[in-house]
Amino acid sequence: MKVVTFGELLLRLAAPGYTKLFQKDSLEATFCGGEANVAVSLSIFGIDSMFVTKLPNSDIGHAAAHSLDYFKVDTSEISYGEGRMGLYYLEKGAAQRPSRVIYDRVGSAISLASKEEFDWDGIFESSNWFHWTGINPALSDNLADVCLDACKKAKEKGLIVSCDLNYRSKLWTPEKAQRYMKPLMKYVDVCICNEEDSEKALGIESYQSNVDCGCLSETDYINNAKMIHSIYGCKYVATTLRKSYSASLNGWRAMLYDSNTSQSYFSKEYDIQIVDRVGGGDSFAAGLIYALVSGFNCQETIEFATAASCLKQTIEGDYNRTTIEDVNKLLESGGNGRVQR
Repeated sequence: MKVVTFGELLLRLAAPGYTKLFQKDSLEATFCGGEANVAVSLSIFGIDSMFVTKLPNSDIGHAAAHSLDYFKVDTSEISYGEGRMGLYYLEKGAAQRPSRVIYDRVGSAISLASKEEFDWDGIFESSNWFHWTGINPALSDNLADVCLDACKKAKEKGLIVSCDLNYRSKLWTPEKAQRYMKPLMKYVDVCICNEEDSEKALGIESYQSNVDCGCLSETDYINNAKMIHSIYGCKYVATTLRKSYSASLNGWRAMLYDSNTSQSYFSKEYDIQIVDRVGGGDSFAAGLIYALVSGFNCQETIEFATAASCLKQTIEGDYNRTTIEDVNKLLESGGNGRVQR
């Protein structure tokens, strides 16, 4: 089994600990990116994973690729050329102070890429799964064209295609998101989203659910999943259900809808003391892909994906360094956090 992921690799500059941005005269630098995060998790889980992107042909670009080499992600199809390294600045929230993200990615190498720079026939050779996110078409019109080209080729070659909608209000408007995402969705077999993603990127509302007060209606999520399936034909729809009690305490649960049986499966809920929530959705996507390709049943799949993403949110940085053994221990223990000796 080989999974190909495609997207932007970023340099993350984070305020140390829980300080405000530039409160101290230093920033913590790490590499990250939604689709790269998925590739790292899958590689740690033992899945052959490849990450495809375009990076600046500079020491920074090559260092970014090397950060993936460490986790044995295949970087052989990364292209290098003009453009800069995309950045994002992170200020982690605490208690009633929310986290903040500031993007600085206009003119990045991947946003300037063209369709001719990617040989999808060769990239998808001996591959089984293609994963991308809604961040890609949000970066530039030409990257949206690249993404469409990749999806068409993936379906032509019989790959399973998954997409995490990942709506980002700082990158585009709902109107533009829907203009690009709706045509792309017809190539998607596995859709991953939350209530904001489906509303802003696809125009499907969650009706009564309110994440701020923790009032989440299971029926709304089931209906949303059924609607996504009926419009776009996705075989599976996975939805994360986050209750944001504060920046430090979140309730975390998820649902998987299986169109083959028209059944919805909900995971157990975890109350997470947040260390670093960025990348939580990516670790969920990786856990979901791993479980599905491993032949887990739907209940086992959603439990594994939710537990994997729960653990990620207790780890600094975007990459989820959690192993299969870590996830299984959480599933067995229920999350008591006892010291393992």
